[in-house]
Amino acid sequence: MDLTVAAANPAIEEPALEPWITVLLAAACGLIAANIYYAQPLAGLIAATLGMPPPAAGLVVTLTQLGYGAGLLLITPLGDLFENRRLVLVLIGLATLALLAAGLASHPAQFLVAALFIGLGSVAVQVLVPYASHMVPEAARGRMVGNIMSGLMLGIMLARPASSFITQMSSWHMVFFLSAGLMVLLALLLSRTLPQRVPPAKLSYGALLASMARLVLRTPVLRRRALYHAFLFAAFSLFWTTTPLLLAGPAFHLSQGGIALFALAGVAGSIAAPIAGRLADRGLSRPATGLAMLAVALAFLMTHIGQQGSTLALGLLVAAAILLDFGVAANMTIGQRAIFMHGAEFRARLNGLYMTTFFIGGAIGSAVGGWAYAQGGWNLASSIGFILPVLALLYYATER
Repeated sequence: MDLTVAAANPAIEEPALEPWITVLLAAACGLIAANIYYAQPLAGLIAATLGMPPPAAGLVVTLTQLGYGAGLLLITPLGDLFENRRLVLVLIGLATLALLAAGLASHPAQFLVAALFIGLGSVAVQVLVPYASHMVPEAARGRMVGNIMSGLMLGIMLARPASSFITQMSSWHMVFFLSAGLMVLLALLLSRTLPQRVPPAKLSYGALLASMARLVLRTPVLRRRALYHAFLFAAFSLFWTTTPLLLAGPAFHLSQGGIALFALAGVAGSIAAPIAGRLADRGLSRPATGLAMLAVALAFLMTHIGQQGSTLALGLLVAAAILLDFGVAANMTIGQRAIFMHGAEFRARLNGLYMTTFFIGGAIGSAVGGWAYAQGGWNLASSIGFILPVLALLYYATER
């Protein structure tokens, strides 16, 4: 296939994607996004193997997050400047080399530098999402974004149990080697199947970055949707940072394998993305947003029914994980669909700003969650988790 989508006129968008390419894009987003989360359940093991002191174990995850955050702000806007397929392939190549370096690392500095570049290369996923939205007419954009985001959420949620299972059978090094192999296969497949998209922008890189500040000021829907999801993603990160500690603790005594199975349950929430996309296409974004926020708040409340350690409490914790992931996936999809309605020529920059804002929220949620659990256990952590979607609801109530 050698299709080229020329965006000389941003008002005209050609529906050039076949259904199977939508499936491919969703799978690609999931596989690439997983790179950011493989190390999360392995941080302590990786740090111990490399000789890092226990207090520094968090850097194993933090460096990847920093690289991803930097890429969101500095690299994803290039989707408005350079041919999209080529940009994606370059970023996947960077991620592949970084994954190989992480697997081969025998010193903390080597691994941490590799982790930084894993995050940087993985922003390819946030070039693919707006790329896909360019390929369909406006009436189907929510459905397209929802389908792609379902793949992304599956990748995020499957990464943690997958890395735990692979490490249990082999070693943590194998996790990175296998992912590097998947990236090579993915790059070959995308290079042969994806249509090109040449953006119309002729700005310099400096002007491109400067224009992002103006976009924040002139796009109220971007500010609102980004803050909505910053609250929800902070709650999401808090939940998934602290629940493994709760499950491994004296109340539940779950093994690493049991915690991995718990993480698998949350995957069910990823079905929310295509549902939310279809609701948004039907003009139901506002009520769907409110329901998504309520779902996240309710998830934290559910975890306080039943005595900790009981079968009832564990079952409700699993249900809460599914409900929370459902709300977060739905809100993310509705938010991206909303910002993608504002100007095809700067869609990549809007997406970069949206993702950067809520990614900061997620990083804060992880940090606060770890601190809260150390200070007051699940009661304090879950109370903060509940407050976050409530704050989002209060802000949502001001929307006209």
